[in-house]
Amino acid sequence: MPRAPTGRRTVATNRKARHRYQLLDQWEAGLVLVGPEVKSVRAGKVSFKDSFAKIEGGEVWLHNLHITPYDSANRWNADPERPRKLLLQRREIRKLVAAVEQKGLTLVPLNLYLKGPYVKATLALAKGKQLHDKREALRRRTQEREARRAMRGEDR
Repeated sequence: MPRAPTGRRTVATNRKARHRYQLLDQWEAGLVLVGPEVKSVRAGKVSFKDSFAKIEGGEVWLHNLHITPYDSANRWNADPERPRKLLLQRREIRKLVAAVEQKGLTLVPLNLYLKGPYVKATLALAKGKQLHDKREALRRRTQEREARRAMRGEDR
Protein backbone atom coordinates (compact mmCIF):
# COMPACT_ATOMS: atom_id res chain seq x y z
CA MET A 1 0.00 0.00 0.00
CA PRO A 2 1.41 3.39 -0.94
CA ARG A 3 2.66 5.67 1.76
CA ALA A 4 1.86 9.35 1.53
CA PRO A 5 4.65 11.81 2.40
CA THR A 6 2.74 13.07 5.47
CA GLY A 7 2.99 9.72 7.29
CA ARG A 8 -0.49 8.66 6.21
CA ARG A 9 -0.99 5.14 4.89
CA THR A 10 -4.23 4.62 3.04
CA VAL A 11 -5.78 1.31 4.01
CA ALA A 12 -9.03 1.30 2.01
CA THR A 13 -10.79 3.61 -0.45
CA ASN A 14 -14.49 3.92 -1.25
CA ARG A 15 -14.16 4.13 -5.03
CA LYS A 16 -17.89 4.13 -5.73
CA ALA A 17 -18.47 7.26 -3.63
CA ARG A 18 -17.00 9.62 -6.24
CA HIS A 19 -19.12 7.95 -8.94
CA ARG A 20 -22.42 7.96 -7.04
CA TYR A 21 -22.14 11.33 -5.28
CA GLN A 22 -21.10 14.90 -5.90
CA LEU A 23 -18.73 15.65 -3.01
CA LEU A 24 -19.20 19.07 -1.44
CA ASP A 25 -17.01 19.17 1.69
CA GLN A 26 -14.67 16.80 3.54
CA TRP A 27 -13.72 16.16 7.18
CA GLU A 28 -11.16 14.01 8.93
CA ALA A 29 -12.62 11.91 11.73
CA GLY A 30 -11.13 9.47 14.21
CA LEU A 31 -12.66 6.01 14.44
CA VAL A 32 -13.45 4.21 17.71
CA LEU A 33 -12.32 0.59 17.33
CA VAL A 34 -11.50 -2.34 19.58
CA GLY A 35 -8.04 -3.97 19.51
CA PRO A 36 -8.61 -6.82 17.03
CA GLU A 37 -10.37 -4.43 14.63
CA VAL A 38 -7.27 -2.24 14.52
CA LYS A 39 -5.15 -5.25 13.55
CA SER A 40 -7.59 -6.13 10.77
CA VAL A 41 -7.57 -2.54 9.51
CA ARG A 42 -3.75 -2.53 9.48
CA ALA A 43 -3.92 -5.70 7.39
CA GLY A 44 -6.29 -3.94 4.96
CA LYS A 45 -9.29 -6.20 5.61
CA VAL A 46 -11.92 -3.46 5.19
CA SER A 47 -14.88 -3.13 2.82
CA PHE A 48 -16.91 0.04 2.24
CA LYS A 49 -19.79 -1.66 0.44
CA ASP A 50 -22.97 0.37 1.16
CA SER A 51 -21.40 2.17 4.13
CA PHE A 52 -22.68 5.54 5.27
CA ALA A 53 -22.48 7.88 8.26
CA LYS A 54 -25.47 8.96 10.32
CA ILE A 55 -25.92 11.54 13.06
CA GLU A 56 -27.73 10.09 16.08
CA GLY A 57 -28.08 11.89 19.40
CA GLY A 58 -25.41 14.48 18.66
CA GLU A 59 -22.85 11.80 17.68
CA VAL A 60 -21.73 10.62 14.26
CA TRP A 61 -21.86 6.86 13.60
CA LEU A 62 -20.44 4.88 10.68
CA HIS A 63 -22.77 2.09 9.53
CA ASN A 64 -22.16 -0.97 7.31
CA LEU A 65 -18.36 -0.67 7.30
CA HIS A 66 -17.20 -4.28 7.17
CA ILE A 67 -14.00 -5.02 9.09
CA THR A 68 -13.13 -8.71 8.79
CA PRO A 69 -12.59 -10.40 12.17
CA TYR A 70 -8.92 -10.87 13.09
CA ASP A 71 -8.13 -14.60 13.03
CA SER A 72 -5.92 -14.72 16.14
CA ALA A 73 -8.38 -12.80 18.33
CA ASN A 74 -11.14 -15.47 18.22
CA ARG A 75 -13.55 -14.66 21.09
CA TRP A 76 -12.56 -10.97 21.42
CA ASN A 77 -13.66 -10.16 17.88
CA ALA A 78 -16.56 -7.73 17.56
CA ASP A 79 -19.40 -7.91 15.04
CA PRO A 80 -17.85 -7.14 11.61
CA GLU A 81 -20.57 -4.65 10.62
CA ARG A 82 -21.40 -3.03 13.94
CA PRO A 83 -21.94 0.76 13.96
CA ARG A 84 -18.70 2.55 14.82
CA LYS A 85 -18.48 5.95 16.42
CA LEU A 86 -16.68 8.73 14.54
CA LEU A 87 -14.79 11.33 16.55
CA LEU A 88 -15.41 14.91 15.44
CA GLN A 89 -15.40 18.21 17.25
CA ARG A 90 -18.73 19.55 18.48
CA ARG A 91 -18.77 22.51 16.07
CA GLU A 92 -18.08 20.18 13.12
CA ILE A 93 -20.98 17.96 14.17
CA ARG A 94 -23.27 21.02 14.38
CA LYS A 95 -22.32 22.00 10.81
CA LEU A 96 -23.01 18.47 9.62
CA VAL A 97 -26.39 18.35 11.37
CA ALA A 98 -27.42 21.62 9.74
CA ALA A 99 -26.35 20.48 6.27
CA VAL A 100 -27.92 17.03 6.49
CA GLU A 101 -31.25 18.18 7.93
CA GLN A 102 -31.79 21.40 5.97
CA LYS A 103 -30.27 20.59 2.59
CA GLY A 104 -30.96 16.85 2.49
CA LEU A 105 -27.33 15.85 1.96
CA THR A 106 -25.64 12.55 2.84
CA LEU A 107 -22.51 11.70 4.82
CA VAL A 108 -20.28 9.27 2.91
CA PRO A 109 -16.96 7.75 4.04
CA LEU A 110 -14.29 8.18 1.34
CA ASN A 111 -11.30 6.33 2.76
CA LEU A 112 -9.70 4.82 5.83
CA TYR A 113 -6.08 5.51 6.66
CA LEU A 114 -3.51 5.19 9.40
CA LYS A 115 -2.07 8.39 10.84
CA GLY A 116 0.56 7.35 13.34
CA PRO A 117 -1.07 4.85 15.70
CA TYR A 118 -4.60 6.10 14.91
CA VAL A 119 -7.16 4.93 12.38
CA LYS A 120 -8.84 7.88 10.67
CA ALA A 121 -11.62 8.20 8.10
CA THR A 122 -12.26 10.90 5.55
CA LEU A 123 -15.94 11.80 5.65
CA ALA A 124 -17.61 13.77 2.85
CA LEU A 125 -20.82 15.75 2.72
CA ALA A 126 -22.33 14.60 -0.56
CA LYS A 127 -25.28 15.08 -2.87
CA GLY A 128 -26.52 12.08 -4.86
CA LYS A 129 -25.94 12.16 -8.62
CA GLN A 130 -28.69 11.42 -11.08
CA LEU A 131 -28.08 8.97 -13.94
CA HIS A 132 -27.65 11.77 -16.48
CA ASP A 133 -24.98 13.39 -14.25
CA LYS A 134 -23.03 10.12 -14.17
CA ARG A 135 -23.24 9.81 -17.95
CA GLU A 136 -22.06 13.40 -18.38
CA ALA A 137 -19.04 12.80 -16.12
CA LEU A 138 -18.14 9.64 -18.05
CA ARG A 139 -18.48 11.50 -21.38
CA ARG A 140 -16.27 14.33 -20.12
CA ARG A 141 -13.55 11.91 -18.94
CA THR A 142 -13.59 10.14 -22.31
CA GLN A 143 -13.23 13.43 -24.19
CA GLU A 144 -10.33 14.52 -21.96
CA ARG A 145 -8.58 11.17 -22.49
CA GLU A 146 -8.98 11.44 -26.26
CA ALA A 147 -7.68 15.02 -26.23
CA ARG A 148 -4.57 13.93 -24.29
CA ARG A 149 -3.96 11.13 -26.79
CA ALA A 150 -4.30 13.55 -29.71
CA MET A 151 -1.81 15.93 -28.06
CA ARG A 152 0.71 13.10 -27.63
CA GLY A 153 0.21 12.07 -31.24
CA GLU A 154 -0.99 8.53 -30.61
CA ASP A 155 -2.84 6.84 -33.45
CA ARG A 156 -5.46 4.97 -31.44
